[in-house]
Amino acid sequence: MAAARSIASALGLAADDAVVLQNSNMLAVRLLPCDVFARIAPRAQQKARFEVELARRLAETQSPVAALEPRVAPAPYERDGFVVTFWTYYEPVTPGEVAPADYASALARLHAGMRKLDLATPHFTDRVAEAEQLVASRDQTPALADADRQLLSGLLERARRTIAGRGAAEQLLHGEPHPGNLLNTKTGPRFIDLETCCRGPVEFDLAHAPDAVAEHYPGADPDLLAECRGLVLAMVAAWRWDAADEFPDGRRIGRELINILRQGPPWAALDAFMRRLAGP
Repeated sequence: MAAARSIASALGLAADDAVVLQNSNMLAVRLLPCDVFARIAPRAQQKARFEVELARRLAETQSPVAALEPRVAPAPYERDGFVVTFWTYYEPVTPGEVAPADYASALARLHAGMRKLDLATPHFTDRVAEAEQLVASRDQTPALADADRQLLSGLLERARRTIAGRGAAEQLLHGEPHPGNLLNTKTGPRFIDLETCCRGPVEFDLAHAPDAVAEHYPGADPDLLAECRGLVLAMVAAWRWDAADEFPDGRRIGRELINILRQGPPWAALDAFMRRLAGP
């Protein structure tokens, strides 16, 4: 937060205070009184330059994404080993979830905007390979039991081969368009956290959204979506067992995901699992 406030002040933004909005692998804060949303990450863990460029180009296509802060140049800023990006802060609207139809419409518009861009990005199978590497490394996932390691390894490999082998149409994707990355603003839903962007079938993105969203998304393949939901659960499970993971309550989430995956398909969307875990 000190790095973000220092950079903001040097850029002419009044940043006397910072309110933490999210604290996990990346820190998100609201800087005041300038009222700016700042994302902060260690230099080694960030893809800020790509994210800023993607957000800038998506804004040109009128895609529903959070806007960069207009009072400073659109770029990542570094200080004291941290990289900070500055975004428009959106005041929350009346409490309530985004309706499934509105969620699906926003995601379809985002995908339409992404189809207009030509950017070098990882393939979704590259992200799966990263999860597989975590599971295979006892140094990186030391607390993962052998039986659970074998389960995740098998699920990740089978899902990756099955989904890639379907030959479905692929395009640029958000990568993780779950409700935590969707803002309900006065101007409609807007997606944030674009650093997970990859290429793949739209069903990979839909697997992160609430179950009902897919019912309103045009042309979604239910069989492919079911495969992607299992894959996403296995990937998230792998990340939660990473010894370097800082996601709040991550280890408990990892254990519960293992239990769900061991029960076998059909699997619900990641969002449904997280809601159930959070309780009433």
